[in-house]
Amino acid sequence: MAALREVSRSARSLPLSQIRHSYQLCQRRCAATQAAEAVLQDLETDSTLGAPELSPEEKKIFRPWKRAADRKYTLPSSRYQYHPPKYNRGPLHPIQSPPSSDPIARDFVPGPFNLPRLRQTYQSTVASDLMTLAYNHKPPGESHEHEQHEETTDRLRGWDGSSPYHKNRQKRAPRGSPVLKLVERDITFRNIPEIKEITIATFVPEAIKEQDYLLVARTMLLAITGTTPEITKTKSNIAQWGLKEGERAGVKTTIYGNAAYEFLDRCIHIVFPRIKDWKGIKGTTGDGSGNLAWGFQPSEMAIFPEIEVNYAMYPSKMLPGCRVFVKTTATSDRQARLLLQALGIPFYGELRN
Repeated sequence: MAALREVSRSARSLPLSQIRHSYQLCQRRCAATQAAEAVLQDLETDSTLGAPELSPEEKKIFRPWKRAADRKYTLPSSRYQYHPPKYNRGPLHPIQSPPSSDPIARDFVPGPFNLPRLRQTYQSTVASDLMTLAYNHKPPGESHEHEQHEETTDRLRGWDGSSPYHKNRQKRAPRGSPVLKLVERDITFRNIPEIKEITIATFVPEAIKEQDYLLVARTMLLAITGTTPEITKTKSNIAQWGLKEGERAGVKTTIYGNAAYEFLDRCIHIVFPRIKDWKGIKGTTGDGSGNLAWGFQPSEMAIFPEIEVNYAMYPSKMLPGCRVFVKTTATSDRQARLLLQALGIPFYGELRN
């Protein structure tokens, strides 16, 4: 009875058969613990880190590098070395290339070390929405060669036939433009528009007379992009501005991947909302090939958090503005504008295709 009183009240309420079963389990556990302790006793307690250092005589004998240098033949590469295949010969070939996430792969790129919020939003929401909004149903079996032919004839000029050499010649390019614009392709799951790169450039004509303006511009772009900018030179002579060809009067830098999405995220959620009476980006911007651009005034550059936190380091009268060029994988300004609108950039005025 004295032993039963030492047991807790909840244990005393259990039936006798259950108490016996739990007692047998405890005995088994104790036996397993004792067996594990017996195995641990057989292990060596000494570590190789505490081994004594080799004597000078032993060091002369133990020279693996000398043994490898004296070896007249190389070790078989199939057993001691692995080189991934240089060419991918199909999914049914017995030798397959390792995935790009494997460090031994030829196309291995470490990272990504971070995932920007705007890029994650694009991958989870914007990409599927763009494909749905721009879906153009084409019934299977229907021919679309006639539409493509009409679109090509509007862009190219034909020959008048005044010479026999005009026969079977290709169409001529349109007048006034040395390069044809890209034909807008339908958005499918293979070519959803996305951000390819962003170029930030600034023009500082005052740097011709005083190089400190160029230093401030480089420091500003380095702070907001995290990359080292390059100095640009003038390409022509402009007498009204006192510019000569080949003079250093500008700075530019290009960012890719996650850095581009992070810069665009700061513009959308920090800089644009704090600009007073900001309407948005003009709808006529673009080069016709899916690349859009906008500019920042010198007073608006101070809104960037990287400059605002150390604003005293930058002379306010020497801080220049900049021009932002967003290059996308879209084939028209309409698709690029649809992408930036989905990311949160508004447009105003007349919209140009």
